Amino acid sequence: MATMTASARRARDKVEYNAMNANCPTRQLVDVLSDKWVCLVFCALERGPARHSEIARQISGVSQKMLTQTLRNLERDGFVTRTVTAEVPVRVDYELTDLGLHFAPVIHAIKTWAEAHIEDVLAAREAHAQG
Repeated sequence: MATMTASARRARDKVEYNAMNANCPTRQLVDVLSDKWVCLVFCALERGPARHSEIARQISGVSQKMLTQTLRNLERDGFVTRTVTAEVPVRVDYELTDLGLHFAPVIHAIKTWAEAHIEDVLAAREAHAQG
């Protein structure tokens, strides 16, 4: 493997995405997708379109502000669509886009893994706390 100069590495890093690089835009995406509310919103929307209040009922402990912020971020990044239906009262539904549906199994796997291995993690925490 040939050695690269610092300027050549910088030029390469501009075209290759690498989340380990501080300036890479994928790092911002990893930050968004690793948020706990994002994971739970994805799981809530797996079953299909839902209203804000329906999502909030499924996710115990999420505040209206955090849910709204999470949905807006997911909409901005192309994972969720927001559909407003003109009726009385106005109906707003959220749904995973094709991009969101493509990512949903990854998030679901993380949630499932966490539920299956929480006992191991709790035991490790207890052992660590006891020194």
